Amino acid sequence: MPYETYNGVNVRLRYILYLFTLEMNCFTCELIKAGVRNYTPPPPVNNTIKMEVGIEDCLHIEFEYNKSKYHLKDVIIGKIYFLLVRIKIKNMDLEIRRRESTGSGANTHVETETLAKFELMDGAPVRGESIPIRLFLSPYELTPTHRNINNKFSVKYYLNLVLVDEEDRRYFKQQEITIYRMQEGS
Repeated sequence: MPYETYNGVNVRLRYILYLFTLEMNCFTCELIKAGVRNYTPPPPVNNTIKMEVGIEDCLHIEFEYNKSKYHLKDVIIGKIYFLLVRIKIKNMDLEIRRRESTGSGANTHVETETLAKFELMDGAPVRGESIPIRLFLSPYELTPTHRNINNKFSVKYYLNLVLVDEEDRRYFKQQEITIYRMQEGS
């Protein structure tokens, strides 16, 4: 069977040949090319992501996301809690980053792209404050996560939480997530 590349993954194609009999024994042939998409069933276990990060005696935050695996049209829901704030934070963003790697060994090429930048907060937080997160994935051009296809190709996604202080220093914490394609109607 022939293969074709779809979103960086080789998929097997089916060719269906239809023959229609018309008057006077003429035949019309129609060739339909039908691609097979790489659907994934919903994961049986989808744990929440909870992390604590901070700078000793300056900043301590805790963040959680409702799950670690999302389908292409899903919503990221979470919260960020400020447990200790002793630095002046100017703003906070949540980014979706895609990291593609091709090749192997010394010939590996890695490309990272920021697909979305979502402002969560503008201004300084106070101790005890919590910021809700609701980020819809459908507006962005995402593809499923692929890990080590033939030891030469990977696509990974990360949620990158970025804090910027008044002196324009950037603090960030990155967390890998899995993106999968669900079959329509599921």
